[in-house]
Amino acid sequence: MLTVAISVVTANAYYIHPIIGRVAESFSVTPSVVGLVPALNQLALALGILLLLPLGDRISNRRLISIAVGGQCLAIILMAFSQNFFLFAAGSTILGFFTIAPYLLPAYVSKRVSPHQLGQATATLSVGVMAGILIARAGGGVIAENYGWQAVYFIAAGLMLLFAFLLPMLMSEPETIDIEQPQKSYLELLGSLAPLAKQHPTIVLSGIIQGISFGIFLAIWLGIGLHLTSPEMGYGVDVVGYLAGLTILNLFTLPFLGKLADKVGPHKARVISASLQFVSMLLFIVCGDSIWQLIAPIILMHLVGPVIDLSGRMLTLSQAPEIRTRLMTIYIVLMFIGGGVSSWAGTAAYENGGWMACVAFVTMLSLVVLILSIWSYRQELIRVTRSS
Repeated sequence: MLTVAISVVTANAYYIHPIIGRVAESFSVTPSVVGLVPALNQLALALGILLLLPLGDRISNRRLISIAVGGQCLAIILMAFSQNFFLFAAGSTILGFFTIAPYLLPAYVSKRVSPHQLGQATATLSVGVMAGILIARAGGGVIAENYGWQAVYFIAAGLMLLFAFLLPMLMSEPETIDIEQPQKSYLELLGSLAPLAKQHPTIVLSGIIQGISFGIFLAIWLGIGLHLTSPEMGYGVDVVGYLAGLTILNLFTLPFLGKLADKVGPHKARVISASLQFVSMLLFIVCGDSIWQLIAPIILMHLVGPVIDLSGRMLTLSQAPEIRTRLMTIYIVLMFIGGGVSSWAGTAAYENGGWMACVAFVTMLSLVVLILSIWSYRQELIRVTRSS
């Protein structure tokens, strides 16, 4: 049930992907300008994670999630009724700030499963994230094509109102904090992030790797949305949604890949996934303008991309329980800074050089992810050898 809830709250940030061309036409803005909507959403999410998620180590997770989901409801309603681009962008930015539930819940669950089940549990919740993204892109495209892009956000607002009531009810709240220990103030929690980052460079590197990888994911889908609905290609946003529907495979493969990551270890799993992600970017270069040839790299990208994130989360959530939420804060902030900057850069590349410029940009990013993943794996091998 928590996985279902995660899918609903995650979907909000991704409805823009298939309909980005229609939104740009509706507000008469250029690709780089409309690209600010997902970019600001991701950067605001990073800020929200930074300022709100550390509170998960101090106050009730149920209470914090209730506040966040309420904020998402208001933001979605603002987007649905916006007649002005700047109001729409503002609503999306506010939405991003309050989208912390998908990143608070894994830390919540990690304290309630045994260590050897961490990969599987994390993968199960990640299925919810993937399902939310799938619902947003596939369903959003079809609904927008038939009823207009505003209808997408009206439906999203209704779903959020429903889960604003359901999600707190789904969360049991046993006491997990030692009440005899002095509790840190909010400012002390924020101030502890920098020392924690210094003490855990592996987590920082994992956040950087995932930030770049997430940027690849955002940039390629925004590029696909703009490319297929361009005058040259002439497809509707429903076609973008149909392509996104291919990613339903993730719902079945990710739990298996989570178990595999438990067996081979997160570092090795990430190197393998980063290698295959680079191959998928090369396939995008070869595919050109054929919608049918896009199917292969889309499927491959979506099979291996989530494992990079899963590996980073496993490394983060394997740390001491009392610091997991704050370490997750560091990881997610880096993830969304990378995603926000890269998603805008991808739309800017598209505006200046078209689809192939966007693909060249993400291919370069995927090579960086592969190099950093290999380096991180080698550092881990060196550490293990020295400790033994």
